[in-house]
Amino acid sequence: MGPMAEQGEPRDASGEDRAGQAPAGPILCDTGAMVVIHAFFRVQFGEAPDLVRGVREGDLEHAAYVADHLEYLITALHHHHEGEDLMLWDELTRRAPACALHVDRMRRQHAEMSHRLDEMQPTIGPWRDAPGTATAAPLLSALEAVLASLAEHLPDEEQEILPPAATAFTQREWDRMGTVARRQTPRNKMWVQLGSMRAALGEPEGDAWMRDELPAPVVLLWRLAGRRSYARHRARLEAA
Repeated sequence: MGPMAEQGEPRDASGEDRAGQAPAGPILCDTGAMVVIHAFFRVQFGEAPDLVRGVREGDLEHAAYVADHLEYLITALHHHHEGEDLMLWDELTRRAPACALHVDRMRRQHAEMSHRLDEMQPTIGPWRDAPGTATAAPLLSALEAVLASLAEHLPDEEQEILPPAATAFTQREWDRMGTVARRQTPRNKMWVQLGSMRAALGEPEGDAWMRDELPAPVVLLWRLAGRRSYARHRARLEAA
């Protein structure tokens, strides 16, 4: 989320990282992309209960669209965590052994999150088929559990994992994780995801992020077509 810091450059004027501790070594990569992804999940899951409550009883078309969106979020979060499990934890522990306890906590939190998402999945179908107060109750309860897990996990990862990762991985290595994640994004969800990330950052940060971090052709396509596609998505989610 911004240009890569030069090697040895502190993250702020005090020379402290996000955890409030002096970095263990020179900054080799900018891990800000992870903060953007976390903002996306915070906002998307955070608004999900209101989206469910916003579906009128018996409105099958609206319920189906919101249900599809919730299933997309579940899949996206599963893929995000699976990528970290496969590509980040073992290598970070090898390069920064002092992080071992933090990594163990991340693994436990991922396992809990996976369990919460798996509990949420089967509550979607009954609500999709018969949207109403009774069918919404189990879904809302499952969403509450997911949000509680996110509220614990995301700050922990930002405070305890991102600072040492910034000194342990090169920018090319870190960006590779993002490349793998983008390949898992369905093509029909590209504008939804980009628009949601932009919205999660707010104004004017969202536009600055797009301008600074995305290839120029993608930014142009966003302006020509992506913005309208995302607006249609939001209108359908909110039945506006």
